[in-house]
Amino acid sequence: MSGAKVGAISMAVLLAVYVVLVGWRAVQFVGTGEPVAIAMGIALIVLPLVAAWAIWRELSFGFRSQRLARRLEDEGESDLGIETSASGRPVRASADAEFDRFRAEAEAEPESWRAWMRLGMAYDAAGDRRRARHAVRRAIELERAS
Repeated sequence: MSGAKVGAISMAVLLAVYVVLVGWRAVQFVGTGEPVAIAMGIALIVLPLVAAWAIWRELSFGFRSQRLARRLEDEGESDLGIETSASGRPVRASADAEFDRFRAEAEAEPESWRAWMRLGMAYDAAGDRRRARHAVRRAIELERAS
């Protein structure tokens, strides 16, 4: 299991413990019968629900994107042709040089989850995590629809 996966699972477990403890405290506040304490308790009930939703969303994204990356690898389409350093990280200049090819591929095949997944991987290699997540989310949507 990769270090990132262990870290994500560890953080999810810690956040789940936090959610349970805050939820327990919220029930105690509501149980006092005091209006201010009840309001605080209700707020504390809502926060763990939002946190649980956020945890589920991020873990779901991680597992789905990992599954698509494995499918690309199994199909022999995961090599982006981007040079890597000795540590295995993509060389930014190489990623920038290859990036236009992946963007053109996604524009030419807008309904291909494979093209969007490779574009997301190229964005990630170029250091643009926000756009990488957007492209991978699009790949997940397209793969689910197919």
